[in-house]
Amino acid sequence: MNSNSNPQRIACVGLPGSGKTTVGRQLARRIGCRFIDSDHVMENRIGASIREFFEREGEPAFRDLEEAVIDELTQGESCVLSTGGGAVLRPANRQHLLARTTTVYLHSAPEEVFRRLRHDQSRPLLQVADPLARLKELYAARDPLYRETAHHVIETGRPSVASLVSAIMLELKLEACEPPRP
Repeated sequence: MNSNSNPQRIACVGLPGSGKTTVGRQLARRIGCRFIDSDHVMENRIGASIREFFEREGEPAFRDLEEAVIDELTQGESCVLSTGGGAVLRPANRQHLLARTTTVYLHSAPEEVFRRLRHDQSRPLLQVADPLARLKELYAARDPLYRETAHHVIETGRPSVASLVSAIMLELKLEACEPPRP
C-alpha cells in the first residue's frame, strides 16, 4: 500500500482485547504501511492515559475527543488504524469508518477476551467486580454496531497473530510489501 492521492485505510474494530492493536500493527508491517492506534493518538494529545482521562473527565468527554480523532484519522494517509473498543458507539464514527476505510471487525467472544484480559488493569471499563459480566454486556451492546460498521468480520478464536493477519490479507486481497531491492 503506497501513499498516493487515493489513500487506502484499513480500520480494526472490536471489543477491548480482541487484538486490534496487536493484529493491526502486524498487518501494517506485512503490507508496508503506517500503523496508527487511535487510543495512543488520544493519549499523546491529552498528556495522560485514557484511564486517567476517563476517571477525571468522564466517558462523554472521552467520546467527544475520540470522535474528533477518528474523524481526523479516517481522512488522513494510508494506514492500518486500530480504534478503541467503544469507537462504534458514536454514529459519526461508524459513518466515517464505513465510508472512509475498509473496516475489519475482529470478532471475539466475551469469554475469549476475558481469558486474554483478566490481569489487565489499564482498561477503565473492565475495572468492575465482575469483568466477564461487563464484557458480556459490552458485547451485547456493541456486536451489532461492529457488524453495522464492518466490511469484513474475522473470527479471532485462538489462532496466532500471524494466522489472523494472513486471514485478513486473504479476505481483503492484499499482498505483502516486497522488501526494497538493494
